[in-house]
Amino acid sequence: MIATAPSTIEVTQPNVAARRIQILIATTVQLDTGYSRTLPERSVWSRVGRVPQGDVYRPISTIFTIEGRQVHEAYLVIRDKTLVGFYMPGEQNYSPLSTAVPLNLGESE
Repeated sequence: MIATAPSTIEVTQPNVAARRIQILIATTVQLDTGYSRTLPERSVWSRVGRVPQGDVYRPISTIFTIEGRQVHEAYLVIRDKTLVGFYMPGEQNYSPLSTAVPLNLGESE
């Protein structure tokens, strides 16, 4: 089961250009559920807003999911170039990682 807490996203203003980041090195994330997910090298993510735990990024041209008993669409929550958890837009929940994962990020156009 994925541990979650209700969370409200502060959405990026529509008239502001969304910041895009790129994962420079493929990074595997071990979930507390026992599953793991890999953030693909050169994948591009667009900032969609913020939750109290950090900035929220959704993938461009794909869907990213995490698994527990069910599969959930998930966005990355990043603070100081570190993945701290996931925002699940369908449930409007935040799921923390027990161990934050440093990311090798670059800017993307």
